[in-house]
Amino acid sequence: MRIENKILVAKFIRRPNRFQGYVLMEGKEELVHVPNTGRCKEILIEGCNVILREENNPTRKTKYDLIAAYKGEKLINIDSQIPNKVVEEALKNGKILSLKKYNNICREKTFGNSRFDFKLSNDEGEEYYLEVKGVTLEDDGVARFPDAPTERGCKHLLELVEVKRTNRGAGVLFLMQMDNIKRFSPNDITDAKFGEALRFAKLNGVDVFAYECNIEESLIELTKEVKIEM
Repeated sequence: MRIENKILVAKFIRRPNRFQGYVLMEGKEELVHVPNTGRCKEILIEGCNVILREENNPTRKTKYDLIAAYKGEKLINIDSQIPNKVVEEALKNGKILSLKKYNNICREKTFGNSRFDFKLSNDEGEEYYLEVKGVTLEDDGVARFPDAPTERGCKHLLELVEVKRTNRGAGVLFLMQMDNIKRFSPNDITDAKFGEALRFAKLNGVDVFAYECNIEESLIELTKEVKIEM
């Protein structure tokens, strides 16, 4: 998907809380919105180049969203709203081969006590629930999730197991918001319970996908599958 809003480059200064950051633009300090509740400590380092998306909304307190940052030479998108949009585009274009048979794509559908990112179906009456997790944590080409403990993430995985038990399809897709990834693994050091839940879900028939993205300052799109090690 192409980002249509105006894109600017700035220098990152600091992040006083989860949703706010300060950047240096044209010699002046500017308050921006950070659309990611994760830690991103290995990405948002003082002095790094960050990508801002201009938001012309008069009701907002900030004019810009901080949507990506350069970690050395690697550009990483950190906008938590992006993964679902990227995956929806990929589903519509048939780029996720295992799910290509589903021609009806619905966003934000509830099953049991969870709201999943997608409910897929086809004209034969088959149904599939898909949860998407954006991944920004990377070290030497190895991507991991999560970057902070997530009880909600564990709950989603266990609910996907319940979906499978009703003879529906179920899967979780980890979207690396970056390119050139060697492999993906659950981040057991940060959240061992999530890793356990992911392995349990896979053992009980839940599909586990991992894809990386082609990413530019004003573009991000799903490209190829990434090897998974659990």
